[in-house]
Order: sequence, then C-alpha cells, then structure tokens
Amino acid sequence: MFEKILENVRQKSPLIHCITNYVTVNDCANMLLACGASPIMADDLEEAAEITGICQGLNINIGTLNHNTILSMLAAGKEANRRGHPVVLDPVGAGASRLRTETAFRLMKEIRFKVIRGNISEIKTLASGSGTTRGVDADVADGVTEDTLKETATFVRKFAAQSGGVVAVTGAVDIVADKERVFCIRNGHPMMGAVTGTGCQLSALTAAFVTANPDTPLEAAAAAVCAMGLCGQTGQKRMGERDGNASYRNYIIDAMYRLTPEELKEGADYEVF
Repeated sequence: MFEKILENVRQKSPLIHCITNYVTVNDCANMLLACGASPIMADDLEEAAEITGICQGLNINIGTLNHNTILSMLAAGKEANRRGHPVVLDPVGAGASRLRTETAFRLMKEIRFKVIRGNISEIKTLASGSGTTRGVDADVADGVTEDTLKETATFVRKFAAQSGGVVAVTGAVDIVADKERVFCIRNGHPMMGAVTGTGCQLSALTAAFVTANPDTPLEAAAAAVCAMGLCGQTGQKRMGERDGNASYRNYIIDAMYRLTPEELKEGADYEVF
C-alpha cells in the first residue's frame, strides 16, 4: 500500500505551495524535492491566492506568524478549497500565545483542511482548548506513551470526525486517524527532536503525499509519517562520532531522496485499529 503512495508522489511530482515559517522554509523545500515533489513558497497577500491557483496542494504552517501572513493563509486556503485542492494545517505552537491559538481557530473555521498535523499539545488545544504547549514543543504532561496510546488514539479519532479530515499527531508514538480508523506508527528516532523543523518538514511532506493520492488521504498521511520516521532512523545510522544535529538534518533529507517504495513498504512499522 505505502509503496504505491510514494510511487505516485515521484511520478506525479505535485507542486506544493507552502506558507510556512522562516525558521524551516529551506528545509521544507528540500524535503519536498527529496520526496519527488516540487515546492513553491509565496506568503505575500498580493500573490498568495494566485500562486495557490497554479499548484496542486497547499501547506499552511503558523510557526512564525504575523498579521500579513495570516491574511495570505486565509486567501490561499480559500482558493485551494475553491479549486478542490488538499490543504494541510500545521498549528505550530497553538496554545502558546493568544495570537497563535486564535489564528489556528480562525483558519479551521474558514478553511477546510484535508489533514491537520501537530504534536499532542497543539491538537488538544484545537480540540478543546485544554492543551498546554511549551513553546512549539509538546508539554511533557501531554506526551503519548504506550500506557496512554489507546486513550489518545480514541481522542484523535474523535477530533478527526469533528474536523472532517485526517488528524496526525506526532511524538514518541505517532497517531494518524480519520473518523473510522487509526494508524499507530513506531518509526522514527529520538534524535529527531534535536533538529529544528522535522515536524515542519513532515507537514510539507504530508501535503505532497496527500496531493498525489487524493482518494486515500488517511493512508497517504500515514505513509508520510512512516517515511519521515524511517528516514530519521536511516539518517541516524549514518552518524559518525563527530557528527551533530546539523549533519543529522542533512542525513534525514538525503535518506528521503534515496528512499525506495520497497524500503518504505518493508520498513514501515505500524498497526491499524
């Protein structure tokens, strides 16, 4: 299943418009190129909707908000909805400030999202306003563990039904759900948390996977999460004794560039319930 999803990304090479944060914009572009998609970044209101019109998918990331880009996100999202293009939301830091939280709620109210991807604290904030967020990282009190896995999976599935799309929660164990099914994914490596922007890269990657596989958004989002985690594992194996997180960032992108559909099929570690 997942191998065909990656094949479709490489064959179709979807053009993905990213309105993302300036901390990780370059890495998101390179991750899209590595998976076989094509990136374009445009966040000025004068062109945001127009650029969305020539793309096949849209990724919105609120990591470095300002009042100008909020308007661009809304314009681009509505244009994508009008054209029937999939839109991914990464609500970075929702719960950390009023601006981020209110913007995330406004985006969800005015735009239909195919996938919402965040950490568990961000998703809890969107679902109930009760999540806690330590900057852009999940609060330790919200962490997904084996002991809380089933409870969290039920929560994510219910929020997916509420939001009308797919919800992907990433952490030590990743959960991807729609209103009916849940993928629990155990790919990845703890060192990925030492690289700024792996989540941002994953959201861009998810937009590419879902855009290239419009009929199976749940499976496409789950494949993206597995692929990113698998590349984290592969990249960590390359680490030498003098390598650090900057090298690791590059190794992850390299691993995505070299990832074959067969390797994704064999290396994806997940269960469905």
